[in-house]
Amino acid sequence: MRIVSAALVAAVLAISPASAQMMGGHMMKKSLYERLGGIDAIRAVVDDFIGNVAADKRINAFFAHADIDRLKHNLVDQLCQGTGGPCTYTGRSMKEAHAGMGIRNRDFNALVADLGKSLKKFKVPKRETHELVAILAPMRKDIVTR
Repeated sequence: MRIVSAALVAAVLAISPASAQMMGGHMMKKSLYERLGGIDAIRAVVDDFIGNVAADKRINAFFAHADIDRLKHNLVDQLCQGTGGPCTYTGRSMKEAHAGMGIRNRDFNALVADLGKSLKKFKVPKRETHELVAILAPMRKDIVTR
């Protein structure tokens, strides 16, 4: 399940500025973590996303020997940290995690589509969806090798 981890890390590392909210006459930025609904919402999306990937014959072979519980934990931490939440991601770099896997652009694109399905299912607003999905692109260079 290493490719999932990479895509989500990419998503969280390049997040655009959070929306502004008025509080007590001062502008306060609400983090993407808060706008997504916090840790419970992130866990729900990750669980659904992993299910989508497992059912996706285009890419599920990449995850045949993955430790799914560890993968889910790492993905939740990556999203939580990257979106401004209180978690800390301690997993490997995306380049290291995906070395030698032979991941192609079409594999990466399938993963992004699977994430999009989960975000749509949970009715994540377009703005937040775009922030997450659009920022996957910078990780492509560390994940796609052929």
